[in-house]
Amino acid sequence: MITKMMLGLITPSFTAIERVKAQSYWRQCQRVYRFQPIYRTTGKLLGIELLTGVFHPADPHKFISPEEYFVAIAVGKRLQIVQEQLDLLQRWQSLFIDHELLASINVDGQVLEMLQSDTALRAQISAMPYVRFELVESAEHALSIPLSQIEQSDRLWLDDFGQGIANFSSFTTWHYEYIKIARDLFILLGQSEEGSRLFYTLVTLMNRYSKGVIIEGVETASEWAMVCNSDALAAQGYYLARPATFDNLDNLPIHFKG
Repeated sequence: MITKMMLGLITPSFTAIERVKAQSYWRQCQRVYRFQPIYRTTGKLLGIELLTGVFHPADPHKFISPEEYFVAIAVGKRLQIVQEQLDLLQRWQSLFIDHELLASINVDGQVLEMLQSDTALRAQISAMPYVRFELVESAEHALSIPLSQIEQSDRLWLDDFGQGIANFSSFTTWHYEYIKIARDLFILLGQSEEGSRLFYTLVTLMNRYSKGVIIEGVETASEWAMVCNSDALAAQGYYLARPATFDNLDNLPIHFKG
């Protein structure tokens, strides 16, 4: 009986210690930023997506899932990271404006909502007309306000459609500027003639609810050809260009020659 009582007292302590260790681990993690270009099916550069690499100083060569990292840290810290990313993009403002390029940042519903009450960040975003925000379809459920009440909601992109359970209402109930189809869905549909026909139909349908469709994760010439044969606006992936650090942004080809 005494042993059970002692175990009952010790177990919560162990849990608290593990929680503190986990929090300390995530606080020590560092970030590195890269970009991946997005090319139109005409070959012209549409813009870039800012990518976040996360690593722990104890193992700097091993990258950690950014999704796990952002889930583990507080929403206030996530907002600080958006500020950090905006500051980075702003250094390249003349390039984006001169070449009429877009630059997308990934955000979640909580961060998007917090942005609405941050006057300084809202002013900074207003001064950066090329910035866009990618939102996964599940993120909308984290909002306590409708997308129609989000300032500059016309800058929102629907990210990773088909990564989980594809919900058609995610793009029919709100007109995102662009819709990005996840590689998982793209590859799945491309495995058969029937699936390919469905892919072409899906892209055409999505165009009715947005300004265009972007295909993610294009890795081969045949995949690029499939994208070009559809009504998709653009694509990104290793076949077009691998992610690169921002010191290479000046050398980014404005046209893709496949």
